Amino acid sequence: MARSGLADAARVARWADAALGPGRGSATDDGKATLSDTTAERAARELGLTPAQVRADWDTARLAGLVEVHGDSARPGWRLRAWDRDDSAVLRGWVALFDAWSLAHPEPEEHEPAAVAEVVSAMPQALSFLQLSAGPVPVEQLLDLLEQRVTELRTARCEIPYGPQPEPPAEPEPTDAPLAPLLDWALRALASVGALTYGDGQATLTPLGSWAVWVKLEQICVAAQSPAGNIEQAADDMLRGCAQLRPNAARAEYRAWLAARPVGSAVTELLGAARGEDALLRGLAFEALRVVGAPAEPDVRGVLDEPTLRPYALLWLAEHDGADPEDAHEVLTREEATWLWVDTAAAVADHGEAPLLVRHLESAVQPTVPMLLEEVRAVGHPRTVQVLVALAAAHPDPALAKAVRRAAFQVHTGGS
Repeated sequence: MARSGLADAARVARWADAALGPGRGSATDDGKATLSDTTAERAARELGLTPAQVRADWDTARLAGLVEVHGDSARPGWRLRAWDRDDSAVLRGWVALFDAWSLAHPEPEEHEPAAVAEVVSAMPQALSFLQLSAGPVPVEQLLDLLEQRVTELRTARCEIPYGPQPEPPAEPEPTDAPLAPLLDWALRALASVGALTYGDGQATLTPLGSWAVWVKLEQICVAAQSPAGNIEQAADDMLRGCAQLRPNAARAEYRAWLAARPVGSAVTELLGAARGEDALLRGLAFEALRVVGAPAEPDVRGVLDEPTLRPYALLWLAEHDGADPEDAHEVLTREEATWLWVDTAAAVADHGEAPLLVRHLESAVQPTVPMLLEEVRAVGHPRTVQVLVALAAAHPDPALAKAVRRAAFQVHTGGS
């Protein structure tokens, strides 16, 4: 259903990708990535559509993330790239369109903006009621529910907090705004994106609309059941809170944290945490990004040029593309694998116990300790000295510990 509903938008997005790539002209002329008249007419000729249909499909493609706007230009989104191979990309695209229903079908101009905002805020409750009803619901019943919810919103706004108050707004509260025409608009808009059917005085969620509302209700429940209570924390603090959890418990915490915020900002926060000095948070951030899945792919690819994050990003992308986690390390060069070994050792040294650091020696790609020490010194990780000193202090073999201490001293002094 999602593929069918977005097929026209995907067709226009693909046409733009092929016809308007770098060096082949611009799709837009207004700084907002709106199709220019010339481009719309050209697309209409080549696709057998009217310019109005092209513009409508282009707008749908933008709302669904098939086209991404960057500054005054537009480019294909990751969902278009993944369209044929990833069903989740299609479903996420449709959910993005569903979330933007009020933009897909703009409200009538004669209504007060404040009243429109109230109806948009109240519609999730109406959609939940439709989902729970699992069948046609009379519009009169939805109108009663909408009026109750809007009254609740207005009552909540009238609560006077403690302290000095600003001047009241000049615009009057829409206390008497008629809600029936706005409900009609909202139901038509939701029908236009394929979330429900509307006619004969009743509305019914489509299977796709029912699924989307169920997913959102599930996300609310997941977020409310944050097992370790880190849901409101910043990424750094959330990851620290997950450091001592077992893998399954940590993943549950990541899911709860992600359910409570937009995926784009969550990915940005996690990558910000990964750029910090704490190597443990770096590894945990990419574990959380594994829970995010496909929507994180463009951002993860975007950090491949950052030496600190590159090994983690390469492993993430290999697993995302279907590699067995046991074999994913094969995508790393010897230098990248050595850098990752030092970074992981830094996390163990900072947060683990001495035996763990000794066991970490076994995971090195080098067959002997002298080769490991030589290559560790060559990769230039900023924590090399601290890692080697900690390893020398932890290792029970005096001869090996002495060699490691010597290597640490040589790195520290820049000697050979």
